[in-house]
Amino acid sequence: MYAIIKTGGKQYRLGIGDNLRVEKLA
Repeated sequence: MYAIIKTGGKQYRLGIGDNLRVEKLA
Protein backbone atom coordinates (compact mmCIF):
# COMPACT_ATOMS: atom_id res chain seq x y z
CA MET A 1 0.00 0.00 0.00
CA TYR A 2 1.43 3.34 -1.03
CA ALA A 3 0.44 6.84 -2.10
CA ILE A 4 1.79 8.98 -4.93
CA ILE A 5 2.59 12.57 -4.00
CA LYS A 6 3.48 15.13 -6.66
CA THR A 7 5.17 18.35 -5.56
CA GLY A 8 6.88 20.90 -7.78
CA GLY A 9 6.88 18.44 -10.68
CA LYS A 10 8.60 15.82 -8.53
CA GLN A 11 6.85 12.53 -7.83
CA TYR A 12 7.30 10.67 -4.56
CA ARG A 13 6.20 7.12 -3.89
CA LEU A 14 5.11 7.12 -0.27
CA GLY A 15 5.11 3.75 1.44
CA ILE A 16 4.59 2.72 5.05
CA GLY A 17 7.37 4.22 7.20
CA ASP A 18 8.54 6.61 4.48
CA ASN A 19 6.56 9.61 5.78
CA LEU A 20 9.53 11.26 7.48
CA ARG A 21 11.73 10.69 4.43
CA VAL A 22 9.26 12.44 2.12
CA GLU A 23 8.81 15.34 4.53
CA LYS A 24 12.57 15.93 4.56
CA LEU A 25 12.78 15.87 0.75
CA ALA A 26 9.78 18.15 0.28
